[in-house]
Amino acid sequence: MRASLKLSGVLGVVFFGTISTAADKRDVITGDKGSSVSEANVFARPDAAKRAIQTVATNGAVEVPVVVVHGAPYEMGRQLGAAMQSEIQQFVPQALEALCAETKLSQETLCEVWARTAAYADDRVEQELAGLADGSGVSLATLQALHAAPLVMPYSCSSIAAWGDATEDGHLYQTRNLDWSLEVGAHEHPVIVVYVPDEGIPHVVPSFAGVVGAHTGMNAKGIVLSEMGDAPEKEAPYFVHAPHFTIYFRTMLYDGDSLARALEIFQSQPMTKRYHFVFGDGRTDKRGVKIRAHAPETPGEQLKIWRDNDSSDEFAPNVLSCVVYNDEGRGAFPMLKADFGKLNGEKLVDLANRIPIKGGNVVNVVYDATALRMWVTYAKGDQEAYQRPSVFLDLKNLETSFGETALAN
Repeated sequence: MRASLKLSGVLGVVFFGTISTAADKRDVITGDKGSSVSEANVFARPDAAKRAIQTVATNGAVEVPVVVVHGAPYEMGRQLGAAMQSEIQQFVPQALEALCAETKLSQETLCEVWARTAAYADDRVEQELAGLADGSGVSLATLQALHAAPLVMPYSCSSIAAWGDATEDGHLYQTRNLDWSLEVGAHEHPVIVVYVPDEGIPHVVPSFAGVVGAHTGMNAKGIVLSEMGDAPEKEAPYFVHAPHFTIYFRTMLYDGDSLARALEIFQSQPMTKRYHFVFGDGRTDKRGVKIRAHAPETPGEQLKIWRDNDSSDEFAPNVLSCVVYNDEGRGAFPMLKADFGKLNGEKLVDLANRIPIKGGNVVNVVYDATALRMWVTYAKGDQEAYQRPSVFLDLKNLETSFGETALAN
């Protein structure tokens, strides 16, 4: 299961830093106040002072690009855009066309969705998007529309976290199955991005070319994030005056130095629709939680946070100590119980491969959040992720990312 890792050998722009309110910020984004930029050649861009480090994670014939970026948010976005330029130019326009067809929304409408949700989002992600546009040559409006699409789409996934007595070495392991739309073709353009910011915690995001949002991720403090969508299509339109989880996940990865801090950041976000989450901490609090965050819902039912072996858990009595999970009834519990005390990365890779939604299994990830290792599997062609081998990364040994220098930042 373990694969090798091959290494091959900017000036910041701050958007919206002085805008005081969400409403003002939205007006600037949409051009309602002041002029909007419609031609790419009307302003000068900063010189590219830094470059990404490009790597490839391999397992036999399977290769997944790994891009290490560093610096200020704009710099990191531009480095990523330049490193993945051809892939971004190939993928983003066709993906946006597919997403517009699937959601039955125009690009202009998705840009309006972005303008509203971005009013509540982390400025660092917007700065990264601006850099990504400059580095890749794909317009900022196109990238914003792409990032708005998940906010208006239904989908479903699964996740497991196990630690302490449940695992063979006491490490916290966490899975993430992304069961989404294979028709969009995101799995044909994979990239694992390692962010080493000047300010904030280094973190890794298994992603796709042209995407800076995080559907999952792990940071150098051992915080791991997974998501499962619960909102049916019939509940649309969804609430967009809030950041999408893929955006505030980046905030949590930038700033979450413990599970307690990650939960604090999470609970400060307005809700958009119905989700489950699993959050783990392999280094400080050394445990995980499962969350049901449902909107619309009555106030007392909007947020439920379950720890391990919780008799109030929705799956009780099928609960265990040192384990939380949400598999939507696809059979994880018997395997977790049988392997209790023996769980490790390889066993959880196998378990993740047994519980996907077949027909839409785009990516599977297993993290060792204590040792900062990960196994990642992308779908390819007509093979879904559960049918393919994983690539393995030991992030503490990855150049300029999760080594001692980065951890000391």
